[in-house]
Amino acid sequence: MSTKLRQRRVELDGTIDKHLDVDFDDSKKYGKDSTPSQRNPKGHQIALIVLCTIATFVTFYKIWNPDEVVFDEVHFGKFAGYYLKRTYYFDVHPPLAKLMIAGAGYLLGFDGHYDFANIGDNYLDHQVPYIGLRALPATLNVLCVALVYLIMKESGYSLAICCLSAAMYIFDNAMVTQNRLILLDSMLLIFMLATMYTYIRFRKLRHLSFTPEWWAWLLATGVFMAFTVSVKMVGLFLVALIGFSVIYDLWILLDIKRGLSMDQFMKHFYARAFSLIIVPIGIYLFWFYIHFAILNESGPGDSFMTSRFQDTLKNSPLKLSALEIHYGDEITIKHKDTNAFLHSHDLHYPLRYEDGRVSSKGQQVTGVMEPNDNCYWRIKSSIEEEEENDDGPRLVKNGDIVQLEHVVTGTDLLTHDVASPWMPTNEEVTTVPVGTRRAETLFKIIFDDDDQNILETHMTSFRLIHEDTKVAIWTHNRKLPDWGLEQLEVNGNKNAVDKTNYWSAQEIRGKNATELNKHKNEKEIGHMPFIKKFFELQGRMISHNAGLTKPHPYQSTPITWPFMIRGVSYWSKESSRSQIYLTGNLFGWYLSVGGIAVFAGIILADVLARRRGIDPIEEPVRHRLLQSSGFFFTAWALHYFPFFIMGRSLFLHHYLPAATVNYLLLGAMYQFIFVDGVDSPVSFLSLKSKTTRQTSMKAEVSWKVYVAVGFTLLCQIAMFVFLAPLTYGTPMTLEQVQSHQLLNGWKLQYGK
Repeated sequence: MSTKLRQRRVELDGTIDKHLDVDFDDSKKYGKDSTPSQRNPKGHQIALIVLCTIATFVTFYKIWNPDEVVFDEVHFGKFAGYYLKRTYYFDVHPPLAKLMIAGAGYLLGFDGHYDFANIGDNYLDHQVPYIGLRALPATLNVLCVALVYLIMKESGYSLAICCLSAAMYIFDNAMVTQNRLILLDSMLLIFMLATMYTYIRFRKLRHLSFTPEWWAWLLATGVFMAFTVSVKMVGLFLVALIGFSVIYDLWILLDIKRGLSMDQFMKHFYARAFSLIIVPIGIYLFWFYIHFAILNESGPGDSFMTSRFQDTLKNSPLKLSALEIHYGDEITIKHKDTNAFLHSHDLHYPLRYEDGRVSSKGQQVTGVMEPNDNCYWRIKSSIEEEEENDDGPRLVKNGDIVQLEHVVTGTDLLTHDVASPWMPTNEEVTTVPVGTRRAETLFKIIFDDDDQNILETHMTSFRLIHEDTKVAIWTHNRKLPDWGLEQLEVNGNKNAVDKTNYWSAQEIRGKNATELNKHKNEKEIGHMPFIKKFFELQGRMISHNAGLTKPHPYQSTPITWPFMIRGVSYWSKESSRSQIYLTGNLFGWYLSVGGIAVFAGIILADVLARRRGIDPIEEPVRHRLLQSSGFFFTAWALHYFPFFIMGRSLFLHHYLPAATVNYLLLGAMYQFIFVDGVDSPVSFLSLKSKTTRQTSMKAEVSWKVYVAVGFTLLCQIAMFVFLAPLTYGTPMTLEQVQSHQLLNGWKLQYGK
């Protein structure tokens, strides 16, 4: 790269000479369409084969060790087993990667009989084909190496630089540790890298729009992007990367100097919208459709879902315990949010509260956590003569107007315009003698599910809306004072549509659901539209993931990840002091952080210089720096910084996608520092392009490049070999354990 600074010509009026949009990734035309320059294609093929061979050895080395359950294999192996047994389970991650593991298990003859109960359980004792199951993520890790290489190659980097980025990934201890176990991260990385690779291939065809190849790479980008999100929700960071890139691309196309009419521009917009929005959404939905189709048996995930959802599963205990409710039945009513039962007793609210407010001095209505006789309520129709029909007591249905009579005290539930004990804005709930103040004792039952019509125990979530004041019966976790026996307050919530207003009937006095249902051959399986099941599960996944805040001894904060202040203990065995401890390659990660700093420094210096009319970087090189290195930097930032605003517990392995992309940026920085110029063009160009000035350039790769790359890889491999016992679970002595604890934050086992 030339170091000569070029002063831009400045017009007498002080304005800087303006040019048409310049694309320096294209070559000069000599009467025919141009194609990307291919330097040493044979060398690239040989390098790729050699690197993949090395990656195979490094990844599969002693993959059978340990022959015990390691870290989160306890979860994802178990989930694969649930698929094979068709048993419903719940997890915060989308299903694709777990379906892949289950598919591998099926091909290996595993039937899901073992539940991966505990870390350290022996696979051989339970006849689990664990080597074959681990081979799936390990194989994908090797393919990740190939994609890292191909991304650099297609982006126009020199052979030595392509080898550098790929080899840095190969000899990263964290990548080897994480991606050879029965975990999800290798699936996440392979689809993330595939998305980046296909988008780069699509971008290189931007001057050959709407050709078959253009469509193929655009659609492939959408497909792999959907696969990424279908593995883990953090795939949304990749969606943001592609989204920003496409917005930038469309902004360039919108420029009138590009020569596109609005109709032509809209064709570009619709093509991208279809391929990168519609297609990915369809694929994402497809994996959940498969998920629901396979998991049709009741299982451990039932309790996370609504009763309506559970009704769609075979042999659901909830369904088998459900009974239809008739008028005249005496039922217990449980609040869905607090699990408290609606309760009343022959005690009254005090006439005056401590803050001076006055009550009705009516009978207390409270919430209790354990049901008793005071929790039974007789459900009555608002019109007494309608409680029965020719077939006996009438069923209670959605939208019915009812009264609730407290059985023990013989009083009807009522709420009125009197402030509740704890919340002056809400109404007091009490009871009155049967037959009195009738208009104030009427409540409308509104089901959560509009498709459901008949009230059933356990299965139906409903709100009780007061007909007179339109408030909803509600309770919360705040306890009443001693005069209320420290039971929960129940009041009338003026926000009648609040999601915490729902209740469900639990038991019917005198009716045994087990006895009544056992005479039926099979309870009818309920139906719930797929899209409703999908959105319900999405909501549960998001809320449960956000709630994973329980402290963990190996959790860490994002600010520490690039420096590996704290790793994660995956597995240990005291008898041999063997352990698998997740930590990256210290040399590679610290050098990568340096690469980020170098990139930021170069961009800042370039901006300041150009403000003074100086071009410190040759334009083709600068264009490559912004377009390619900028793409890698943005990918790293989007996969890193969002974790700072997450409230859930976080671990070092959450940084692996960002660390992977960081090796791409590191290679780009080595190219900028050690290679003079760039290989150009890397894009295809059509003769139809009339608004682009084309240039060609060849990178000058000197011996300094090979020395720098060779020395870097030597240091990376040396650190990898030193940390290998923590990667492969090799037995160590006390002194060896202590010598491997390089940072104070590392909590290695058996080091004392």
